[in-house]
Amino acid sequence: MRLAHKRNVQLKLKKTIKATKVTAEKTVKKVKPKAEKAAVKVKTVAAKVDKVASAAVEAAVEASQDVKLTPKQQQVLDIVAANSDGISPKNIGLEAGQEDAKAAAWATGGLKKLVEENLVIKEAVGNKVTYKLA
Repeated sequence: MRLAHKRNVQLKLKKTIKATKVTAEKTVKKVKPKAEKAAVKVKTVAAKVDKVASAAVEAAVEASQDVKLTPKQQQVLDIVAANSDGISPKNIGLEAGQEDAKAAAWATGGLKKLVEENLVIKEAVGNKVTYKLA
């Protein structure tokens, strides 16, 4: 491929990318008032979820009273307790504030002891693994 042709193709691609950015910004301005109303609904739902999550965390703390846990294991247990429908190791790590690349490896270390102590149940469906509170 000639360099001049390649350069022209790249310039055309850049023009289309710039055009799509402008249209995206216009749509964001139109949606803002609706987003504010949705935010109010989300806050009320979040308050209800927090109540349920706090009850699950309290149950997990009571179950772990007789088992010595490190702060990392306790944090992982709290995150699993907050997600009653099951959560993957990567999502556990992300909720704990880890980087995207290291999240699953970080959570797996804390989950090993919790599975051994039967505080957390490991469920494998196909190639996806989720953890639930026992």
